[in-house]
Amino acid sequence: MTRLGYQIPNFTYPGTDRAGLFDVVVQQAKEADAGGFDTVMVMDHFFQLPVLGAPDAEMLECYTLLSALAQHTDTVRLSALVTGNTYRNPTLLAKTLTTLDLVSGGRAQLGIGAGWFELEHNSLGFEFGTFTERFEKLEEDLVIIKGMFAGERPTVTGKWYRTADAINEPQPISRIPIMIGGSGEKKTLRLAAQYADESNLICNLADVPRKLEVLAAHCDAVGRDRSEITVSLQANACIAPTHDEAVAELDTLLASRGLDVSSLGAEDAARIRSLVTHGDPDEIGEDFSNRLALGVDGFTVNSVANGHIPGRVSLLGETLRKVVGT
Repeated sequence: MTRLGYQIPNFTYPGTDRAGLFDVVVQQAKEADAGGFDTVMVMDHFFQLPVLGAPDAEMLECYTLLSALAQHTDTVRLSALVTGNTYRNPTLLAKTLTTLDLVSGGRAQLGIGAGWFELEHNSLGFEFGTFTERFEKLEEDLVIIKGMFAGERPTVTGKWYRTADAINEPQPISRIPIMIGGSGEKKTLRLAAQYADESNLICNLADVPRKLEVLAAHCDAVGRDRSEITVSLQANACIAPTHDEAVAELDTLLASRGLDVSSLGAEDAARIRSLVTHGDPDEIGEDFSNRLALGVDGFTVNSVANGHIPGRVSLLGETLRKVVGT
């Protein structure tokens, strides 16, 4: 499972029009493939997220894109970080992942979560429901999908979904691992303990030890060995050959989001920049070494500011590979 995953969360690149957009995405995926990452990931959204841009910023459909990237990469697994469970029927999602596994030569990975972006649901006609309902749906989905991945023909009469001898042929080339994203202690981590191969945490660094304790407790409750579950930590990074280059590239990103850091005082500017780990390879390596010491197994990393710049993804992969020991 994921020791070092590279996520592409943004499809708005300076000077790139629609005709050249896919080429920039391919460049990042190929650098990740050659640079030491084990997984390439994209968000499963239809609108851009508030922290990354306006809703009408460019956003590509996740599984169409992953299937296309399968033809341009050789070894990396391909995954959503993470699939919004509310967007697809579980049987359709099982078939989609199986097809991705076949077209990639056995490199599909299912990243999944309960779904949360209400604006997207309301605008596009997906049923949002309550927090509890979305997690009930997720658990029913996992039962159906795991059965179909395993070659069973699940018949399920649930509260939300019904299947009758759900056939999944051809079967995946290899066992498709399941990652559950999120850090909710009562529901998300319990589902990870029961159904997942990987738990991808999104939380403050100070909270990581407690999240690991909660996950272990859920594993004990369902009779599972905690060591069977890989734990990855989601992080942002902006790397460049020098510290000053990284700062400049991060400031360019912030300016594109309407925040002119140069107009702020030194203290305020430093506080804003600190929201994204940035710097030269030594700085990035030290920061991620400290994160690894919290007890996680690896990282899923958003190169939010400069991944589209040739060479940056390779530099990030080479730097972090030394940290995680791959």
